[in-house]
Amino acid sequence: MIWLLRWPEIFLVVLVAALETYRLGYADTPGIVHASWSPQRKSEMRDKVRELWYHGYTSYMRFAFPLDELAPLSCTGRGPDWHFPENIAYNDVAGNFSLTLIDSLDTLVVLNDRAGFEEAVRKVIRWVSFDVNTKPQIFETNIRVLGGLLSAHIFASRSGQPFHLPWYRGELLSMANDLGERFLPAFSTPTGIPYARINLRHGIPAGESVETCTAGAGSLILEFATLSRLTGDTRFEKAAHKAFFALWNRRSDIGLVGNTVNAWSGSWVYPEISSVGAGIDSFFEYALKWYILSGEHEFLDVWNESYAAIMRHSRSSDGLWYRRVHMTTGDLAYNTLDSLSAFWPGLQVLAGDVENAVKSHMLYWQLWKRYAGIPEVWDMSYKQATSLQYPLRPEFVESTWYLYRATRDPMYLDIGEKVFSDVLLRARVECGIAGIQDLRNNALEDRMESFVLSETLKYLYLLFDENNPLHTDDSNYVFSTEGHILSLEQKHLKSPSAMVRHLRRAESPQCPAYGPPFFIGANDAPGLYVGVRSRSDFDYARFLVSAAFSEGDETYWHPSGWCEIPVVDQYTQEFILTPDGKTVEEDVAPNLKKIFPVPDGFMVQSITGVRTRIVSRLDGKGYNIAKLGPHTVHTGQMVYINDSELATKLGSVKEKQTGRRHVDAQLRIFIDFVDAGSQMPSVVGGLVSDAVFMASTGQFAGDPSDPFPDNGIPLRFGQGEGVGLVRDPANPTGCHAYIQTFTDEAILVRRGECTFLEKLQRAHEVGASGVVVINDSDEVVSPSASTEDLKDVGDSLDDAAVVVLGASDGRQVSAMLDVAEDHHVGRVVLVLENLERDAASPEQDPTEEQSGFAGNRILYINGHALLNTRLLV
Repeated sequence: MIWLLRWPEIFLVVLVAALETYRLGYADTPGIVHASWSPQRKSEMRDKVRELWYHGYTSYMRFAFPLDELAPLSCTGRGPDWHFPENIAYNDVAGNFSLTLIDSLDTLVVLNDRAGFEEAVRKVIRWVSFDVNTKPQIFETNIRVLGGLLSAHIFASRSGQPFHLPWYRGELLSMANDLGERFLPAFSTPTGIPYARINLRHGIPAGESVETCTAGAGSLILEFATLSRLTGDTRFEKAAHKAFFALWNRRSDIGLVGNTVNAWSGSWVYPEISSVGAGIDSFFEYALKWYILSGEHEFLDVWNESYAAIMRHSRSSDGLWYRRVHMTTGDLAYNTLDSLSAFWPGLQVLAGDVENAVKSHMLYWQLWKRYAGIPEVWDMSYKQATSLQYPLRPEFVESTWYLYRATRDPMYLDIGEKVFSDVLLRARVECGIAGIQDLRNNALEDRMESFVLSETLKYLYLLFDENNPLHTDDSNYVFSTEGHILSLEQKHLKSPSAMVRHLRRAESPQCPAYGPPFFIGANDAPGLYVGVRSRSDFDYARFLVSAAFSEGDETYWHPSGWCEIPVVDQYTQEFILTPDGKTVEEDVAPNLKKIFPVPDGFMVQSITGVRTRIVSRLDGKGYNIAKLGPHTVHTGQMVYINDSELATKLGSVKEKQTGRRHVDAQLRIFIDFVDAGSQMPSVVGGLVSDAVFMASTGQFAGDPSDPFPDNGIPLRFGQGEGVGLVRDPANPTGCHAYIQTFTDEAILVRRGECTFLEKLQRAHEVGASGVVVINDSDEVVSPSASTEDLKDVGDSLDDAAVVVLGASDGRQVSAMLDVAEDHHVGRVVLVLENLERDAASPEQDPTEEQSGFAGNRILYINGHALLNTRLLV
């Protein structure tokens, strides 16, 4: 084994190669992790998860079937507690209908076990009946049983894929329809909010409790609507739709829903707590996922508004966890979080907010490291668990899978390996997989919940199965809250109305690619993108749960350390508007003369006293107005400001200004590949090859918002098919004379050493159409110049422009130039895009009706654009 004796030399060669690959400025960058997750290692982990799943599944089939669940310690089966019907811990899920088998059907699809899937479908058809005298919880039966039947039916009946069963005649759908029929009497309440439980044979028993939780009553739309679309019976979808909006329409004035509601009266039950955890969690999940599955925009509106309220009121000040608050005030109610809330980071990924998902996931990871499991309840005040069970819940694994697919950070594979090892060591027993009763002493519970097979191990398997077909499926499929795969073909989708299409024509539901932390190298070298472990707030999450500093943490230690408390940007803000900056009373009910609807949004004739809520856009390009007084501004709608008093104030300000108003430029920057066959997707491994950026424009020279000004001098910068974007390594700040000449190209430069005006003058002298300046931070900067300097320049720069990009956007653009220059694959092109929306018809465009022009005059808050506004005055 001579190579063992030479390991230092081998290590050095590998290290030097890695440093060259990433073009490090220096070798001691903190937090560098070289991943060792080869395809073979992932496959080995996948197979280990598969073996554990089959150990649980075959144990259930051997010792428990046709009962509902496996008792792995006693090697028996378990069903409803017939002797004690009030034992809802068992009877809410055990309905005497072979629960675990139905819940496991589509996991066999994920595992690519066609023979096992076919055999399981035959067993369900032969053995299961819902004509049983049991009273399960509707929510649990819906997500585990109805969802399992629908998912399996979709795979068994859909031709052209491996799990189509030629002999199958829709038996599972008929069973799902029968179960849905038995659910419907629960919705016979004055509010449409269903009872929590129902007897599958006799309906609602006398004296049944009318209290139910928001998640239980509001998380039915995925399964019920899918059942309606597949059967043509609209009753199920209508019932779930009514229940969902019966809850949403009872939200508080600050946009929060409560935990428990009286289904008969519709009133919230004391203490009226709101959170993202138990009792509410899947209500938010189903709002977003039904929009993804069906395209029905009103559910996207619910998600957007509820997410903004959560980020404003429930999110902690450090941004790493979500509090339980009073739904009417947003004040802290309980300083605890529960294990079910670990699903939240995964949902944030699905919504596109990967940055906040990374943060919230870190806390649960630290809890797992401390307990080798997620305790049911954690107290943030005392930094200890108050309920130490862990029944092998899936939520943390689910979020880990979502984050790995979004970031490709190998840390999440390390987490998955740790989770698997702990479950294998602590929970695998001879007759199956047991839940953990106490994480301190590993006391086990004689129960294997069905979600262990339908979710926990399914997501763990997908984490390591890189080639699973689901990872390349770009259809509208979603995972239900029980991990069941639901999708609808085009024939089952409803086309939006002409009005909805008109209102939503500017909506862009695309999400930004995740950008990992970035370390700047010495001498302003490009530096290195690094993983989550190297974030400055990673150790802070460990501090929050008082986890011990392990020896393994030293490998990923960062100088910023756990003492650094994260600074969180406000996701939402509210203002009472006024044109003159004076304090005014809020106008709680503005009349139609003040605010009135127009075909694609709202017209505001007077801003005085109007409470306005703005929210951060997930694409990071600015803000949107989400609410005007009592009016909700939905995604895709516009807010037009036509306040004459504001016009007067702006006019007086303009007289005092030496330059023009501040506007934003929307820049599309992309690599124009020489060989079309070599063209990459828009995002590959963190490299962006085609993206749109918002840039601040200068208050002098050419105006990007007015490419054909009155002076007759057309702007060259970014017009038509665009101009080339270049840089001069010998003149990185653009403050020195250029040696070469240019033909309308735009030059990328860094901020510093000289003024913005000087940068543009130097570039203009050698034929450039303008400069793109990379700022030192992401703060918005609008380049200006003194009156004296502008007099000297005159109108000589009117055909050129200067714009400023934030630091993070500048790094992405620099990376494009790196690829284009180093690999000679093409050139980088800059196109100036018009910010105004194309109106559906001129007569319906309020900008033309009210002001005679359709400009791109956008409002700003602290220098950030409100992109769904237009200033008409």
